[in-house]
Amino acid sequence: MPTRDEAWPQGTPCWIDCQVDDTTAARDFYSTLFGWEVQDSPAEAGGYLMATLDGRPAAGIGPKPQGMEAMPSVWTTYFAAQRADEIAERVSSSGGQVFMPPFDVLDVGRMFIAADPAGGVFGVREAKAHNGSGIFNQNGAYCWNELHTPAYDQAHEFYNKVFGWQYNEIGDGETFTYSTFALPGESREVGGMMDASALSTPPYWLTWIQVDDADGSLARATELGASVIMGPDDSPFGRMGILAAPQGEVFGVIDPAKAVGEVPTGS
Repeated sequence: MPTRDEAWPQGTPCWIDCQVDDTTAARDFYSTLFGWEVQDSPAEAGGYLMATLDGRPAAGIGPKPQGMEAMPSVWTTYFAAQRADEIAERVSSSGGQVFMPPFDVLDVGRMFIAADPAGGVFGVREAKAHNGSGIFNQNGAYCWNELHTPAYDQAHEFYNKVFGWQYNEIGDGETFTYSTFALPGESREVGGMMDASALSTPPYWLTWIQVDDADGSLARATELGASVIMGPDDSPFGRMGILAAPQGEVFGVIDPAKAVGEVPTGS
């Protein structure tokens, strides 16, 4: 069971949460779909709920920020930072936008929300009392995070400046342009980027949740009010599908044990 009890290395996807209109409805949906135990929050947490899996923090469910209730419901990927303020400065100097200066969240950490130059929104977390996700790469836990963007080359440059990511192209560059990224000086892939310029959709970070049965998860999610956007499909990475939850936030599910075909080796 992949778990972690310490802060994540800088630049690693370290936490996921969704912002929705109705946290109670989201709590019911995700706890039924993934087996999460969603804990009640103290009053000072502003309605933010912590979801655990096997007793470890797995994800957050929160209300939309005050004054931004018209925004779509979304899943947000957070990246670890040793010092959030320094990363915020890099975001701004590299052409991104910090929506508000880094701020402390009780005693759990320091964070901010930002967007890359094309508008792809992400979060940054500096761990304090809460290190981020304590469980990953197993049924019901997040396993992959990838940017879908129409500004593929620009995104490479931006995130390299901010986090030092190194890229490995695995697509064919024609029908499928995709790269994985690793932390500086490392080879282990921690996320991906896809050229989505042909799709005419705004850039966004997509969270993938690992499941033991992709078809069953898609069917169950549909019963619970979700809509299937894509899939189920076979791939060299696993059998997978993309969903919009009942409140509209988009996420993927994937069963890595059902991989079909060979994983590209890069170009």
